[in-house]
Amino acid sequence: MNKENRKRMVLAMEMIARAVNDEDVFESWLICGVPDGEIDRYSIDTNNVDEYFTKDEHYRSLMDTFLRLMKNAAKSGGLYDDGIVTKVG
Repeated sequence: MNKENRKRMVLAMEMIARAVNDEDVFESWLICGVPDGEIDRYSIDTNNVDEYFTKDEHYRSLMDTFLRLMKNAAKSGGLYDDGIVTKVG
């Protein structure tokens, strides 16, 4: 995958991560994923994504963190966006 595609994926992960409906679970993303304020929540500009996140080891780690986040979100509060909460369980 090229850097531009990785940047698009990072933007998508950031947007979805911010929809996690459990603040304690979401905090793991801020600590191990993309720090708060690093990327605007609804940004589609890949220039806002630091090159750091496109390097193989960091990109792999970010994807792993995102998957753990989604697993934990599914076990707790699901996702919340635009007034809609996912049904969990």
